[in-house]
Amino acid sequence: MRGFITRLLITALGLAVASNIVSGIAVAGWKSLLVAALVLGVVNAIVRPLLLILTLPITFLTLGLFLLVVNGLSFALAAALVPGFHVATLGSAILGALVTSVTGWFANSFIGSSGRFERHARIEIKGRRLDD
Repeated sequence: MRGFITRLLITALGLAVASNIVSGIAVAGWKSLLVAALVLGVVNAIVRPLLLILTLPITFLTLGLFLLVVNGLSFALAAALVPGFHVATLGSAILGALVTSVTGWFANSFIGSSGRFERHARIEIKGRRLDD
């Protein structure tokens, strides 16, 4: 449960960063932000795999670049379902999905499977330690 809440908060952080960086995205308040993070997780778990299967030929033809559009569509669908979360255009949705995923990827790299912060091991290169 702790891991779920941690990841929900990380997604909400990514949405907040996206709403500050991308001009076509607006979030009304922190409650809308949390609901949008939850809905985005549900859309990514249920709808996005179906979209990936349906658009597989286009994804192959574009060498995977169409996945950006699929992510943007999922982002726009979550925005359409949540009051207080608005996305103006598909371009804003694609950029917002990209910012949210990069932010989430970076923050999740410090979180373990239980939702706790993890410290990575020391890195040594040819007998030198980089943590000094």
